Amino acid sequence: MSDKKMMPILQVGDVLVSPDIITEKFCCDLDACKGICCVEGDSGAPLTEEEVGELENVLPEVENELTDKAREVIREQGVAYVDQDGDLVTSIVNGKDCVFTCHENGCCFCTTDRAFRQGRTQWSKPISCYLYPIREKYLGANTIGLNYHRWSVCEPARRKGRELRLRVYKFLKEPLIRRFGKEWYEELLQTVTELKKHRMI
Repeated sequence: MSDKKMMPILQVGDVLVSPDIITEKFCCDLDACKGICCVEGDSGAPLTEEEVGELENVLPEVENELTDKAREVIREQGVAYVDQDGDLVTSIVNGKDCVFTCHENGCCFCTTDRAFRQGRTQWSKPISCYLYPIREKYLGANTIGLNYHRWSVCEPARRKGRELRLRVYKFLKEPLIRRFGKEWYEELLQTVTELKKHRMI
């Protein structure tokens, strides 16, 4: 039996963390994948009600960068909709592309994130996008579950992660701190240290 199979689900505060987040290696490789995660799939990016408001606020800043079809979808149904699973998600074009994407030189970019990085807005993108490949799920009783989502389109990221020896929880340090706070992340690191002492990683 491998160490990975022996490793239990971790509890850090009120968050249950899948062992894969600690053991798997991952680092986005935009040059290789061309941002396909913003295009593939049958639903938009998961959102909170607050994030819908944020998207509506930044829309005037990025609207001219969107495709004509994306602007049409937004006019008809807004920046978000409830998908077949009952989840609030970003609106999509042609059943797959997020309305906030744009394509340049064969690569897909997030217009809201780019505007933020250019200093044009104060908000970047939904936390579900920021945290990927971690998926968050509310389990009830104030408990949240974090799972590692393995997607075939992200094979370049797994390959690059292995080359850099960069594990998921380290690659996503900034998003995890943004979502759960610095103290929580420090507790996660302490938990990982204990696992290393017991040679479970």
